[in-house]
Amino acid sequence: MSERTATRRTVLKTTGAALAAAAVPTAAASEGGWTSVESPTGNTLWDVEYTTEGAYAVGGGGVVLERTTEGWRKALDGGPTGNGNSLYGADVTDDGERLWFVGSSGAIGEYDVTTGNLEDHSAPMDVTNNFNDVSVTGEAGEANVYVAGDSGKMYFSFENGEGGSWDYVTPGSGSNINAVDFYDDRKGHIVDGNTTVFSTEDGSTWDTLGIEGADYNFYGVDSDGADDVWVSGGGGSVYHWDGTEWTRADTGDASLRDVEVTDGDSDGDTVGGGGALYAYDGEAWNAEETPTGQNLKAVVRGDTDIAVGAGGTIIER
Repeated sequence: MSERTATRRTVLKTTGAALAAAAVPTAAASEGGWTSVESPTGNTLWDVEYTTEGAYAVGGGGVVLERTTEGWRKALDGGPTGNGNSLYGADVTDDGERLWFVGSSGAIGEYDVTTGNLEDHSAPMDVTNNFNDVSVTGEAGEANVYVAGDSGKMYFSFENGEGGSWDYVTPGSGSNINAVDFYDDRKGHIVDGNTTVFSTEDGSTWDTLGIEGADYNFYGVDSDGADDVWVSGGGGSVYHWDGTEWTRADTGDASLRDVEVTDGDSDGDTVGGGGALYAYDGEAWNAEETPTGQNLKAVVRGDTDIAVGAGGTIIER
């Protein structure tokens, strides 16, 4: 498979555009164009993704929310096992038909957004540690699955998470791996709690990519190519790797939990504490007004951009 860069996300963000346009906001838009919309949960929402059926968000208590023409509703509750394990990360297959999510106590779920079928892949290799994030590549039913462990291990399956197909590796010092993103079948990046970025070209062995002299924790990663990596972190930091060097942008004091840059590095968003949101215009990150003071945890770009966070917060642009 050729490098996807931002292709899959660009395709998925336009899929379900009618659904995106139809949701009814419940508050006036801020000057930045962001609007608060009604949420069916008060639990923290940790991640948000686009699928062929529109946007989905995952969060505390194992809740999975679906964006419909009538607004947001609960698609699932209780997580893949029904035990209420919180879900911290999500991703979609290349065809947009399966939503994968991971979370506490080894929770891993594969949700078919076209049929509503849920497959439970929890506790691979009997591991019940917390999982912080997931990235999947390939088509529905044939995915490569990469899971970031809080114990510093990367768990992976090249056979759609089937039992017995899992393996793991510890890329660094054993610090918690906070985020993972792949730009090709077996090529991608992770960030850990020891201010380190790692890269892989085979999905199973990892090399250190940086970042020397970083003084802040890393929370989010957007892997768009071997020479195009974005990392968000503490101290308002957004780092970019261009294949030669890392550069840091300083947006202020907020811890930035997620970053997504699309359209050939000319358009992007990063979100963080206290409702902080910064938009990238190809040259600089500029603060945008949002209608919330809640901590934002994740952002996804599309015909309607969506950010989610604490207290079930959902804002849209």
